[in-house]
Amino acid sequence: MGLMGFKKGEGFSSEAPVKNEMSSDVAVAEEGAVSDSRHIELHRGLEARHITMIAIGGAIGTGLIIGTGEALAKAGPAAILISYAFMGFIVYLVMCGLGEMATWLPMPSGFTGYSTRFCDPALGFAIGWTYWFKYIIVTPNQLTAAALVIQYWVPTERINAGVWITIFLVVIVCINYFGIRFFGEFEFWLSSFKVIVICGLILLSFILMLGGGPDHDRKGFRYWKDPGAFNTYIDTGSAGRFYAFWSTMVSATFAYLGTELVGVTVGEAQNPRRTIPRAIKLTFYRIVFFYVLSVLLVGTLVPYNSRDLVFATNQDSSAAASPFVVAIKSSGIRILPDILNACILVFVFSAANSDLYIATRTIYGLAREGKAPAIFCRTDKRGVPVYALILCAAIACIAYMNVSNDSKEVFGYFVDLVTIFGLLTWVSLLVTHIFFVRARKAQQVPESEIRYKAPFGIWGSYFALFWCIIVCLTKSFDCFTHNKEWGNFDYKTFITSYLGIPLYLILISGYKIFTRCKGVKPHEADLYTGKDIIDREEEAFLAAKEMEGERHSGGNWFYRTFVAWLF
Repeated sequence: MGLMGFKKGEGFSSEAPVKNEMSSDVAVAEEGAVSDSRHIELHRGLEARHITMIAIGGAIGTGLIIGTGEALAKAGPAAILISYAFMGFIVYLVMCGLGEMATWLPMPSGFTGYSTRFCDPALGFAIGWTYWFKYIIVTPNQLTAAALVIQYWVPTERINAGVWITIFLVVIVCINYFGIRFFGEFEFWLSSFKVIVICGLILLSFILMLGGGPDHDRKGFRYWKDPGAFNTYIDTGSAGRFYAFWSTMVSATFAYLGTELVGVTVGEAQNPRRTIPRAIKLTFYRIVFFYVLSVLLVGTLVPYNSRDLVFATNQDSSAAASPFVVAIKSSGIRILPDILNACILVFVFSAANSDLYIATRTIYGLAREGKAPAIFCRTDKRGVPVYALILCAAIACIAYMNVSNDSKEVFGYFVDLVTIFGLLTWVSLLVTHIFFVRARKAQQVPESEIRYKAPFGIWGSYFALFWCIIVCLTKSFDCFTHNKEWGNFDYKTFITSYLGIPLYLILISGYKIFTRCKGVKPHEADLYTGKDIIDREEEAFLAAKEMEGERHSGGNWFYRTFVAWLF
């Protein structure tokens, strides 16, 4: 990672190998303030509509369209409905805690800054690097998935998958390089398209459920009775049904990963104290509408023992692996699978684009806090951290390794690794929120100063923290059971599923040992440094918007009336 200048007691030193000017810049940034530096500042170019659409678009992807197929075949319709609803509530609690901190102090360094200021610098170090590890893995993962999706039309024998990986990588690097406004606008329309597709699938599924398809078969909840609402896994009877249900918690978690990325955008959001809470408040309704309703409907259209579903779950990441496609085909609709495959390609492309953005901003945030080489927080005139972008784009080239290997097997291992990193991020955010609330109460911060308060308070974070830890420890319990290929212990699954936990603990303990840092006491937590600058920025932004609104009143009436309430 280029550990030059790493001094005992200081983390990554901001002194070498960059100029003295840079040292003072990072010193200011480490205090959490938005400095006047010309070289390390992001630009607040993300509008409210960009933030809200990025928030929802980040959570809609192949985990919902494709991942529900394997979960349905393994556990049954009732099990996936319960697991997706439960994990959706956990995600909502995580988002509420993040929103309370982000609206109090929208820091450019994001997760890293909150953990460092409110909890422990070692936790800030660990969450930052863990989150970065997650996204430098998931970015090439998405590039590989894009190549697999295209194989639905063009076999690898005709065009090597490396060609498609190269095309997608070049395009997403360009989108990220052209500045935050261009990125925000591009992601806004991609996310809008994703929302439209999901809404269309939900509507179509509802119509097919009521017998509106070419076969005119009114299915209702027939498959909940035969073959049943719960499948069995590993064992029979009640124990088998519980194992099946618990195994779907991983699929549900993977589907929701990325919802928290709105916390990464706070440093580039216009008026974040209004846009971030709005995006978070709507998270609960989006989860109910897009996820819970989707898995409910797909469970009524496809029985868990369907041969087509079993076949689909053994395929690649194309439309063939989607339970929605199985439902469409069984209803007699023939042309839609190709259309849906094109939509899945857009989903994967959008995910790869936003994943590269998050990886870039995460390493930027670490550099701002002095926990990564200072060169990675340097920005160009558009506010793009170019050196961080170059690093992340270079690491994304590991996607080419999948060209010569079994892509489906590698894809599965990546999913396991990404899931544990995502869960550890949620654990860190919840711990940080708990310490933030304790600090706020210890320093007697007036309730009137809190712009957004988590509805369930500190106890909601405790509840979510408990279940996130449980899921972390038990997410791959089936690797200890009998397997025809590996015997009684699947060591490959065990390694990829749990590697993140010792890495996370090593990062925390190693940083504490090396720097001898101490945890932040509630009454000593720095809640105010940089807040006055954010307050002035907010006042100036609102004043400018008020003047603009007087000149262009009614211009966005259609968006506000018919679109904004959902997005």
